[in-house]
Formats: sequence, C-alpha cells, structure tokens
Amino acid sequence: MAQSVPPGDIGTQPGTKIVFNAPYDDKHTYHIKITNSGGRRIGWAIKTRDATWLAKTTNMKRLGVDPPCGVLDPKENVLMAVSCDAFKFGEEDTNNDRITIEWTNTPDGAAKTFRREWFQGDGMVRRKNLPIEYNP
Repeated sequence: MAQSVPPGDIGTQPGTKIVFNAPYDDKHTYHIKITNSGGRRIGWAIKTRDATWLAKTTNMKRLGVDPPCGVLDPKENVLMAVSCDAFKFGEEDTNNDRITIEWTNTPDGAAKTFRREWFQGDGMVRRKNLPIEYNP
C-alpha cells in the first residue's frame, strides 16, 4: 500500500543551495538538516554529482556525504555532512556540482533499516536537487 502512495515532502536546511567559501586548499564540511515532513516513513539516499564525475580523465570525486542514506519516520530529521575535498579553484569546472536527495515510502511493515531495493521497484521516487556554489 505505502508504495502506491506518493511520498510526502521533505524539508532541507538550507533549502535551495549549498555554499562553500574559499580557500579551497583544505577539506570543507557543510551540514544539512533533512526533515521528513510527510506522514509516512521514508527511505532516503544522496547522490553527488560534480564536474569530475563527468570528466573522462579522472574518477576522483570532490564531494562526499555522511551518512549517504537512511530511514526517517514522520517529522523526524537527520543532520548530514557534505564535504568538499581540496581542489584548485578556477582550474576545475564546478558549474554542475550538486547533490540530489532521493526519497521513497518504505513498504508497510518494513524494518527501520535502509534498503536500496526500495528505489528499484514500482514505487514513486521523489528528488530534490541542491546546487553547490563556490565563493572565491
């Protein structure tokens, strides 16, 4: 039943973007609060996408998240760390950097343990993109 009902909303603080400030010669960490605003338990997962993800010359990723996934009951929240490894500002393309939060209702009666399979079935998955801005 839960999989046939669209997932409710989530709230994020910040709400629209993540901002990292220079200098970029050391690792930076930014915290994001994710809140399940809906009335059902959800499973959530984070995808990072940075310009190096698109580059064929390297597989290095500048962005990381901790925790990368989890389960939230209605009105529950989690604090997540987004980290940015050191890089050469101005020499790397950062225009498409973002994180994407995906979430879906958990199956009725499921344990409060994240399962990747929840995102691979017929249930609806919602997404929220948070672009990343780098201040010089």
